[in-house]
Amino acid sequence: MADDILPFSSAFPAATEADWLSAVEKALKGKGVDTLTRKTADGIAIKALYRESDFAAATDPLGLPGEAPYLRGKTAAPDKWLPWDIRQLFTHPSAEETNTEILRDLERGVSSIELVLDCSGQNGVQITTLEDFKAVLAGVRADYAGVALSHPGASGATASALLGLWAETQENAGDLAIDFNLDPLGALARSGRLSGGLDAAFARVAAVVTALGAKFPKAGLVRIDATSAHEAGASEAQELGALIASAIDTLRRLDGQADIAALTKRMSFAIALDANYGIGIAKLRAARRLWARCLEALGLPAAPMRLQGITSARMLTKYDPWTNMLRVTCAIFAGAAGGADIVTSRAFNEALGRPEELGRRIARNTQIIAMEESQLGRVADPTGGAWFTETLADDLAKAAWAEFQTIESEGGYGASLLSGAFQARVKTVREARARDIARRKIPLTGVSEYPLLDEIGAPVAEIDPPRAREGVSDAGLKAIIEGPLASGADATAEALAPIRLAAPFEALRDAAARAPKRPEAFIATLGALAEFTPRADFARNLLAAGGIAPREAVMPPRDAAELAAAFKASGCRLAVICGTDKAYEAAAAEAAEALKTAGAQAVWLAGKAQAPGISLNIFAGCDVLHALQVGHAELGVSK
Repeated sequence: MADDILPFSSAFPAATEADWLSAVEKALKGKGVDTLTRKTADGIAIKALYRESDFAAATDPLGLPGEAPYLRGKTAAPDKWLPWDIRQLFTHPSAEETNTEILRDLERGVSSIELVLDCSGQNGVQITTLEDFKAVLAGVRADYAGVALSHPGASGATASALLGLWAETQENAGDLAIDFNLDPLGALARSGRLSGGLDAAFARVAAVVTALGAKFPKAGLVRIDATSAHEAGASEAQELGALIASAIDTLRRLDGQADIAALTKRMSFAIALDANYGIGIAKLRAARRLWARCLEALGLPAAPMRLQGITSARMLTKYDPWTNMLRVTCAIFAGAAGGADIVTSRAFNEALGRPEELGRRIARNTQIIAMEESQLGRVADPTGGAWFTETLADDLAKAAWAEFQTIESEGGYGASLLSGAFQARVKTVREARARDIARRKIPLTGVSEYPLLDEIGAPVAEIDPPRAREGVSDAGLKAIIEGPLASGADATAEALAPIRLAAPFEALRDAAARAPKRPEAFIATLGALAEFTPRADFARNLLAAGGIAPREAVMPPRDAAELAAAFKASGCRLAVICGTDKAYEAAAAEAAEALKTAGAQAVWLAGKAQAPGISLNIFAGCDVLHALQVGHAELGVSK
């Protein structure tokens, strides 16, 4: 049968690279292909075309999958049934409701669970006692389905000790698949505070690691989580640099208190994945190269890097949340194709509140479809040798290594956080990206581009406010995690506060939604329909990004008098003139004067043309966010 299949390319004439370049230059009207090159936030060039000269894939410089130093992943034969771990997050404050969600998700395809812990219950599962763990994990077989912890605001020693106490009561305790995910530096980065100081925190972690490591030989002990840097606005190289710097600083601070050689084999690493799957795949590959270099420098044996890809929260939007499904799908693809060992997909409606069953179902089913229908895990290292992917991974690794060296020169990751040096560099990148988002150089579909004013919202869970609880009081627990260990003053730093890229535009939409009447602007067209439509569409799209609805004349006005009459009938206070440059030259000034006479408080113009009476020009590349803020002020919309 296979011999009878004709190659698809046989239907097309043979083409060379020179033919392709000639066609590109023709499409670009004489400009070279280099004009298509774009740069990442780290200044790394991404070209339109890559060749063998960019990365010598034919000589196989990275070795084979499953072979040391494991630059191409831990195995050459992915598990047929579960090529990666489908891990689901759980954040409902109620232990009972969380247990219901866990059992339902495990029954429907999730292979491991991750409990996001918060003693207050405001941002995670409210667990403060051993009884809470028993309630949350009732009916869960941790020898089949992994149980992981996330400690957003703490080092994790207390919660890990509690989970260890629960695990001791289970059958086959030594076979349990548990990830305690202790991470003091990650907690400092996320919350800006570490109780008792760094030395005391690491002393507690060392005591817990030693005790739990002996009792649960298959458990993961430490997770190095750099997603907080990503969520705060960091670049890819900054996130990777923080990942490696945090790992090295963690090992350095635990050296002499725990078995470092054994610990490196029981560490995992968390990286954020967003909708740019090309960069996501390269980021995972770069991480492996960086860690392999670190193990070599430390004189430790090569070991596979256990990578967890977590879909980005900063890319999610409140408005047009259904588009988040596509964003998360792209991130999952990056995790699968990039060889992540664990993939955690956030619910599409997470930006709106706590996800309910629809959000949770889509999150898990997207991974199941990618795994079982698209079969993304059937091939080991599917992007290995791809010129673009390997080149970008190398460039990312080099940029991340430079960031790592900078952090080390500042005294290590902990010291850099305490001094605020790392946060300052992240802030620079975050602000530069914010400027590009404001100008729509980085478009946000459904928010800054193609917004829907009458969209259908997504459901979220209704949650009763949790009651405050006292601290942990289990008998003997304090002796396990504290004992003779002395505490000092709390370590404090500027927290890497999470952002969402769409938040500034969403704030305008929120303000418009709170207004007694939806703000409106009149689209004042000049000329024939075919002439004004491109700029009228541009203006409608721009206004809608701020929650401002466009109003128009029933028929295109033929002169300034008809334009003024249509504007007056609309009841609007703001008008946007839309037409061609030729029409502006002939009639923009007269139209602006007529509109103001008819009651317009402000007149804008779509384009860069200048004319008397125009208060603001909107055009491709302008500061759209600023224009919309001005529009809100002129329309009397409260912030």
